[in-house]
Amino acid sequence: MSTFSHTAAQPLVPAIAPLTQALSPLAEPMVRVAAGLLLVPHGAQKLFGWFGGYGLEATGQFFATKLGLPAGLALVAGLIEFAGGLMLAAGLATRAVAALATGLLLVAAFGIHLGNGFFWTAGGFEYPLLWGVVTLAFAIRGGGRFSADSLIGREI
Repeated sequence: MSTFSHTAAQPLVPAIAPLTQALSPLAEPMVRVAAGLLLVPHGAQKLFGWFGGYGLEATGQFFATKLGLPAGLALVAGLIEFAGGLMLAAGLATRAVAALATGLLLVAAFGIHLGNGFFWTAGGFEYPLLWGVVTLAFAIRGGGRFSADSLIGREI
């Protein structure tokens, strides 16, 4: 009977190993910050009409007339994207805001974009599904050591 032992893969270019080892602890926080900050403009569109958005009233009307959702959900979605995105980027209440963002993104992917096919360029579900999986990972994992949660020593 043989036993399986796992050894770390050797780098193809050994000269870059010190760099990748030094930067490795920053990989997860970079993804968390990027995910959070990429949500913020979408919330700003809904809440304030920034970045070509329509603002809260018009977004609420769109939710009601085109999506068949209560108009008040525009405020909820905007807050999750804007404030939740900032909190996710900072790693504050990471699990909670990531879980809310995951729910929002999965509703967007499967409730709104699914009928447009896969590719985001055609309005498909690719983009919200990708970011939904990313936020789900942070809902499971938490903010990590470079987060506000870690700094204050508490997680939700």
